[in-house]
Amino acid sequence: MRTLITADHVLAHDGSGHVELRDGAVLVVDGRIAAVGSADELASEWAGEVDEHVALGESLLMPGLIDLDALADIDHLILDSWSDAPESARLEWSAAYFADGRHDVLDPAERSTMRRYALTQLALHGITSLMPIASEVHSAWAETHDDLADVARIASELGLRAFLGPSYRSGVHVAGDDGAVSVAWDDEEGRRGFAEALRFLDTVAALDDPLITGVLAPCRVETVREELLAATARESAARGVLVRVHALQGLDERALIMADRGTTPMGLLDRVGLLNDRTIIAHAVYLDLHSEVDGEDRGDLAALAAAGVSIIHCPLTNNRYAFLLERLSRYLDAGVNVSLGTDSFPPDLIRGIDAGVQLAKQQHGDLSRGLLAEYVEAATLGGARALHRPDLGRIAPGATADLVAFALDDLRLGPVEDPLRTLVLTGTGRDAHFSMVGGRVVMRDGAIPGVDVDALRREGQRIFEKLRAAYRERDYRAAPAAAGAGAAGELFPPVFPVASTRVPRMTT
Repeated sequence: MRTLITADHVLAHDGSGHVELRDGAVLVVDGRIAAVGSADELASEWAGEVDEHVALGESLLMPGLIDLDALADIDHLILDSWSDAPESARLEWSAAYFADGRHDVLDPAERSTMRRYALTQLALHGITSLMPIASEVHSAWAETHDDLADVARIASELGLRAFLGPSYRSGVHVAGDDGAVSVAWDDEEGRRGFAEALRFLDTVAALDDPLITGVLAPCRVETVREELLAATARESAARGVLVRVHALQGLDERALIMADRGTTPMGLLDRVGLLNDRTIIAHAVYLDLHSEVDGEDRGDLAALAAAGVSIIHCPLTNNRYAFLLERLSRYLDAGVNVSLGTDSFPPDLIRGIDAGVQLAKQQHGDLSRGLLAEYVEAATLGGARALHRPDLGRIAPGATADLVAFALDDLRLGPVEDPLRTLVLTGTGRDAHFSMVGGRVVMRDGAIPGVDVDALRREGQRIFEKLRAAYRERDYRAAPAAAGAGAAGELFPPVFPVASTRVPRMTT
């Protein structure tokens, strides 16, 4: 199959870095990029020899976006990042809920629909490669082999490239009646989850699907027993698989690890053998240099860089939860590989890039810092390096044809100055209108073939409402379930009070 794709702007790779081609073209042959160059020249050279010509017009064609902390549920962040009450806190299981009987809020069919909803959202926002993250708060524990087998099936049907492994943990954050948070342990669940994760690796190997790669995905580092983290490192080395772990993400994490294990989160990762180039750390915010830790660089960045560890920066989530990675340029200058993640709703890396650039400029107090190029490279080349996939993240001959195009012809975008600056300053991921993974078209004209988005939206809203209502029995601040629907309303107050009676008619 030969496909010629032309666009007014193409973000190509010249062997040393990204470059912009005006009136560019990309020739895709059997899933790989065969040629990149002038639209006129390639169209003339291959006249009559291509099976399809995709003319994108006033668009930016660039490498497919790589999201390594990709939203795979519906309610992540929407419900617990808005309250301005002094006593507000993250939604947590109550200690009583942990002790009295956990259960899945959704049935298997609803969980599958939720995943299809989430992966469709990723595709519609221009994501072509993903490593998903889902909240476990609405599950009986963490993810299972069958959960991720379902994600693999959906990703393959949609045509997305997915790096998958079920989450596993030995403990969970719970809050007592006073709101104090601790970790409640269930070691049998931890061992069972790890066994499920290893079984999933075997399942992926048997699938032999080029779009699906197995990884190990332990939960937040403070909720996984040290022996399980060490076993994760051993299996990663033996099987040559990647590990993504959430670490260095909060001061509470740091305090728990120092109290329980006598070391810092970095020290723990080193001790269990997870400081190596197969490890990808989600967030990596609270290093020694952070102003709320030591406030100076005492070697954490150098240790990450020397080990070849990659990090996943999630600017939108960091901003909304107010745990801020300080000055991304310091990580890059130290040689740390940085990739990007969405981690929460909306799964929009364009908005994430914009948030990251703005934050970096504010932190530096210098408009010349927080370069847009650094963030675009993190969403493409940085993700590819983290995945050990040099064939991804670039438009160059020999690379895999994972591509996305963003429309630049909407009046609301304003005049096109530089295609990337225009997209990030005034656009969003919703401007994606074409994508291709491994040479297969995933999205065309802003639609994904075979997906009924209206039905998916309606069912997604129903599932969201069910998840929201279930917090009445799980969160430590909620009244008992017998209190009825009002309890959920107290957990999630509206921006303005909802009128209990009809608003009186107002006249002049």
